[in-house]
Amino acid sequence: MEEERDETLILLGCPEVPVQQALALYAADRLNEAGKDVLIAGNSAVLVLLKVSDPKKVYAKKMVELDRCIEELASGERTPSTCIVFAHNDAGISYATTIRYLFEGRLIVIVFGREAEELAEQLEIPCEMIVEKAVHNPGKLRKKLDEVL
Repeated sequence: MEEERDETLILLGCPEVPVQQALALYAADRLNEAGKDVLIAGNSAVLVLLKVSDPKKVYAKKMVELDRCIEELASGERTPSTCIVFAHNDAGISYATTIRYLFEGRLIVIVFGREAEELAEQLEIPCEMIVEKAVHNPGKLRKKLDEVL
């Protein structure tokens, strides 16, 4: 049987805020370089954007539909050591909360977008949180993510 590598799950929300895809690919690159097995979960729209952005699967090597990923977490079929959740709206906060109750490992929630501070106040779960009003420029979020990774 093949030895399992340390898996990190990157969970993406709706792709309407441009910084998300750039940061997801950046985080995947950093984690791949660190020897992590990276899985990116999201809805079909965000997964298609990533496939177009990374056609040779250099960064986004493995992807899965969000609902299937949640089912796998709930059943215990998937047990990552770390999960990074991107949240820029109420749905993202709900997914982060769901993940926290399905997953006991390290949870990093990146709260971003125009309403980042207000959204971050809604997050009432134990996690590491990165908060930034980033919409188009991922620079400050990237620096904060580097600190956490």
